Parts: sequence; structure tokens; C-alpha cells
Amino acid sequence: MNPAEFLLTLGAILLAGLAIDLLGKKTFLPRVTLLLIFGMIIGREMLDVIPDFLTERFELISNMALLMIGFLLGGKLTKDTLKKSGKTIVIVSIFAAVVTTLMVTAGLLIAGTALAIAIIIGCIASATAPAATADTVLSSGKETPFTRVLISIVALDDAWALILFSTGIAIVSAITTGNSAEMPLIIAAKDIGGAILLGLLLGFPASLLTGRIKPGQPMLTEALGLVFLCGGLALHFGVSFLIASMVMGAVIANFASHHEYPFDAIEGIEWPFIVVFFILAGASLEFNSLQHIGLIGSIYIVTRIAGKIIGSALGGFLAKADAKEKKWLGIALLPQAGAAMGMALAAANHFPEYRQTILSITISTTVFFELIGPLFTRIAVRKASD
Repeated sequence: MNPAEFLLTLGAILLAGLAIDLLGKKTFLPRVTLLLIFGMIIGREMLDVIPDFLTERFELISNMALLMIGFLLGGKLTKDTLKKSGKTIVIVSIFAAVVTTLMVTAGLLIAGTALAIAIIIGCIASATAPAATADTVLSSGKETPFTRVLISIVALDDAWALILFSTGIAIVSAITTGNSAEMPLIIAAKDIGGAILLGLLLGFPASLLTGRIKPGQPMLTEALGLVFLCGGLALHFGVSFLIASMVMGAVIANFASHHEYPFDAIEGIEWPFIVVFFILAGASLEFNSLQHIGLIGSIYIVTRIAGKIIGSALGGFLAKADAKEKKWLGIALLPQAGAAMGMALAAANHFPEYRQTILSITISTTVFFELIGPLFTRIAVRKASD
């Protein structure tokens, strides 16, 4: 790695992100979509100006960005928010995930897709994109009951998606091999339960000890140290680092009574990581994957959109949510990115006979939802906040 080339590239990306942030404020397009488009332009498919050593470290950069996003999302799950909208948050998040899985699975089965593939793809469809959704809300500048509920739902969404995906893997394993589904479910319990336990074990001491050096709020060093420690331990023990960081953030937000606001430090440094994350994500997208959408991909897109909208509306109705929440939450949950890709890769490794189909559908539709999803989120935030 050439140090000069690395610094020049990183500096140029950050300055480009600053310009794109300004452009996002002048146009209706969310800055997440603009960053992805910019990444696609300078990526391998077009100009190919990003050095390989940077794209090869995309996983590390994405993990760091998602850890901070998870910590911030967890911080939104406060006692006050849950007291006011806890019923809505839990019920809507569950129905949005489950109904989407059922509708996508049913749609693929009607189209003639194999049962195993339909179940796996249906479970993958339940996942959203916490980073894209959270950043779109943040850049909108709107702090309303709707945005608070939306952020809280997104915080829970990946947990439900992981549960559904693990259950789907267990069912498909039982169908294709005739073996018990017990082992995949044990693995799922370890992944989610272990992440929750790790978040609690780190969150409670942190809520008591942080913010003592500078009264009122923790130093940046404390906040970043906790987030990266949480991520490193989660990856070491093989549990979900996103859920672990969310739980830790929620515990600190609720139990650090001596803090004025324990997330100022992370919010101040999160944006540069987000810029690099989304530009590299755009640079890694492959245009030719869109050519493989076909009938199955189109059905996936239509049924996933319908599932999120209908599931959120049904959940909102049962929770007696506000009319605007019932109408717009589903549209705001359309972004889909890293979690879906991670699930697809895991499923492809677990069932190599279905690898090509699973990856083709997931990659092509993720490109679609990664680009248009934040736009729909911004529309929903504006409409619901008017």
C-alpha cells in the first residue's frame, strides 16, 4: 500500500462526501443515494479510480460504520420512547418482517420457484438497512414522533430478520436433508442471545463509569473505545455485532443518568465513516447484476414492497398507531443492504446447490433497493412530518 496514494484517496473521498452532503440539501435525493451513485461512477464498473487496497478493506470500514450506527440506534430505545410508542414499535416491526417474509415466499412459490429457495429468499427479504434509513432520517433534519418510531423499528428489525432467517435455514435443512432443525436454531439462539448478553455486560458498567472525566457527557475516546471493543468481542465470539452494539447503546441511554446525552461524541465522528462506507458500497456494486433480475427478481421487488407496506399497516392497526404511522412506516422501511447480503452469503455457503440463484436474486434486488429505498424513506419522513 502506497501511503501517499492512500491519504490522497481518503482525503478526496471525504471532500467529495462534503460536496455530496451539500448537494443532498439542495435536491430531493437523499445523500445516501447520492453517495452510492458517486461510488458507482468512480468504481470498477466505470472510472475505476479507487485503489484496490481500499476496496479490499471495505468489510472493516463497513463494520466500523455499522457498529456506530447500531450504538446510535440503540440510544433511541429509551424508556420515554418505549413508554410512548413501545407497543407500536414492537408490533409494527414484527408484522413488517413476518408479513414481508410470507408474501415474498408465497410470490416466489406461485412463480414456480423451488420451496427451499422461496423460503430462504423470503426470510432475506425481511431485512432492512439500518445505516441508510438512519442517515436519511438524520439528513432530513426532522425530529418528530414518526422519525423516533421509525428509528426504533429499524433498531429491532435486524433482530427479527436474523430470527426469521435462522428459522428458515433450519426449516430448509430439515426439508432437504431430513435431519433435525435443532442445530440451526441453537446457532441462531447463540448468535442473538450471545449478542444481547454481550451488550448487557458491556452496557451496564459503561453506563456507570463513562462521563466521569468530563462531567455530563463521555469523551470521544470513551465512546469509540466502547463501540470498537464491543465489535471486536462480538466478532471474536461469533455473535451479531450490530445487535450487541444496539443493546449496549440502549443500556447506556437508559441507565447513565449522570449523562446529559451519551451519544454526542459518536454523532460527531460518525459521518466520515458513513461517507467512506457508502462510497465504497457503491463502488462495489456490479451493474451486470441488474440484468439477472428477470421475473423472479421482479416478483421479489413487488412482493417485498407490498409486504413492508401491508405488514406495517396491519401492525399499526393492531397497535392503534397514529394514522400517518400506519400509512408511511412501510414505505420508510424499503432500504435493504448489508444484512441481506450477509444472509445471502451465509445461505449460499450452507446450500451450495442453490448458491447461484440465491446470490443472483439478492445482489440484483439489493442494488435496486439500495438506490431507491432511501428516496422512499425521505418521501415518507416528509409526508408523515407535514
